[in-house]
Amino acid sequence: MLGKIGVIGAGNVGATLAQRVVERQFAKEVAMVDIIPGFAEGKALDMWESGPIEGFDTKVTGSTDFAVIKGADLVVVTSGVPRQPGQTRSDLLAVNAKIIKEVAAKIKDLAPQAIVIMVTNPLDVMAYLALKTTGFPKARLFGMAGVLDTARYRTFIHEATGASVRDITAFVLGGHGDSMVPLPSYTQVAGRPLSEILPAEKVESLVKRTRDGGGEIVKLLQKGSAYYAPSSAVAEMIDAIVHDRHRILPCSAYLEGEYGLRGVYLGVPVRLGRGGAEAVVEFKLQPGELEALRKSGAEVSKDIEDLKRQGFVA
Repeated sequence: MLGKIGVIGAGNVGATLAQRVVERQFAKEVAMVDIIPGFAEGKALDMWESGPIEGFDTKVTGSTDFAVIKGADLVVVTSGVPRQPGQTRSDLLAVNAKIIKEVAAKIKDLAPQAIVIMVTNPLDVMAYLALKTTGFPKARLFGMAGVLDTARYRTFIHEATGASVRDITAFVLGGHGDSMVPLPSYTQVAGRPLSEILPAEKVESLVKRTRDGGGEIVKLLQKGSAYYAPSSAVAEMIDAIVHDRHRILPCSAYLEGEYGLRGVYLGVPVRLGRGGAEAVVEFKLQPGELEALRKSGAEVSKDIEDLKRQGFVA
């Protein structure tokens, strides 16, 4: 159990995540921050009052003042403008970069030893901006992306095969966007390769739906974006950290030569434990998969260059 977990942004993703965190008792205290007066405070009090029913002792606090996260062991950043129908994640770059630069500076000042998990879109670029703003070691700053994308992929495989989601293993790497890279070669159903169960054209349709998964939900909701699955994805990452499980999960990590990529955040297999992103694990990919991963990295690099042109980082 950690001492304190901070959640920046008390909207749908942040509040749902906070609820999952307190109910699993990952920390003694969960502190939420939001710029809307009373918003985080009200949700925190409501959540805290569910403790006697759900059986958790975790204290839940909320504030507009970032000081509430002071000394946090782990901070999750969900603040920012969500996608609307017709928008890509990259469309949010400028508006969310301003928010994240300010948030990252606050974290650096108030929780200098914290592990930071980025959720705000465009995820990979915002993680890069937060790293450059805080100066934290890369092991303590990484993003949630692949766990969510993989969950969507596994859901669609379950629908297509009828197999239990517990028997489906898969990995989705790459940027959190249209260039994400599901890995059919690392996808199995009860130990059997997916290619033995479904025809190639069906597998490709599942891969496409996975890439479009977030946009599908945005279109259905009309206002806002997904939050149940994203909050579950972050909670799974926090579980690996809190309990020092050393799990291999797909996360957005800063690469320094792994997979032939450098100076970019990208979804790759990462060993998560109490130290954060303890190591990037290099899978042996098929030539087409590696090419797709590097292409995805190039797409993220373009957004990073755009970030630099706009003056958010040197």
